[in-house]
Amino acid sequence: MIKPLADRVVIEPKEAETKTASGLYIPDTAKEKPQQGTVLAVGSGKKDEPMEVKVGDVVLYGKYAGTEITLDDKKYLIVKQSDILAIL
Repeated sequence: MIKPLADRVVIEPKEAETKTASGLYIPDTAKEKPQQGTVLAVGSGKKDEPMEVKVGDVVLYGKYAGTEITLDDKKYLIVKQSDILAIL
């Protein structure tokens, strides 16, 4: 598994919706990037800024935040703790 450093967090993004509430299917070109995910790993934090999120938290993050990586055909996102907007 990935071990983030300092104030970084590894998030597994929630899958984008493939169908609307009324039952229409959304094509890949029209899907919005997810902004919600589950925390899989957290760094140790900075000396002056302790980590507030923990493994298992469901969080909201900025639409264009972080760096996407693919590992074993799964997509993950590495973001700084400051890019996390809220814990759900």
